[in-house]
Amino acid sequence: MAGPTRDFWEARFSSGSMPWDRGGPNPQLQCWIDAGCITAEQRVIVPGCGQGWEVAAMARAGIRVTGLDYAPAAIDACRALLTANQLDAQLCVADVLAWKPPMPVDAVYEQTCLCALHPDHWQRYAEQLHAWLRPGGSLMMLVAQVPSEGSAHGFIKGPPYHCDINAMRSLFPASRWDWPKPPYPRSPVGPGTELALVLTRL
Repeated sequence: MAGPTRDFWEARFSSGSMPWDRGGPNPQLQCWIDAGCITAEQRVIVPGCGQGWEVAAMARAGIRVTGLDYAPAAIDACRALLTANQLDAQLCVADVLAWKPPMPVDAVYEQTCLCALHPDHWQRYAEQLHAWLRPGGSLMMLVAQVPSEGSAHGFIKGPPYHCDINAMRSLFPASRWDWPKPPYPRSPVGPGTELALVLTRL
């Protein structure tokens, strides 16, 4: 499998080497909750949930959230965070390229998973996201903008992998997804920035 292995991510979480971690939920999540993009009692999947800040924030808001991660250490950290705050959510150590929910859900919160996957796997992951969501469901994306000098010459560098907006339009075509009009909100994270957008599954 191209890209980082399970052992790579397990080592990162076990050692606490997570430069992308904010120490709290992404502020954009609260903006989406306040705007009604996610509401209490909806069923939401958080792939690549990591430490679980967003899982905890959604659980606190009464959202039925499922956190997925490739690394057992990440799920352990997420479970500890939930327990410390007396919150409840479903957690699963899972390969997002193969995992399936019991039934389609209302929303997916995609922040760190796509940019952690080698681009060779993006098409499969996009198919998964479409299958996880019910028609009319929301894909809330924070799209990593981390271009490098090497990427300008065709080299693939990551993780995090640069998620060019043109590549995103190809992965999530308008024939299958309703796109909002730009410009999209941009926020800093780690070595780059993220574009915030909400796609609707057709």
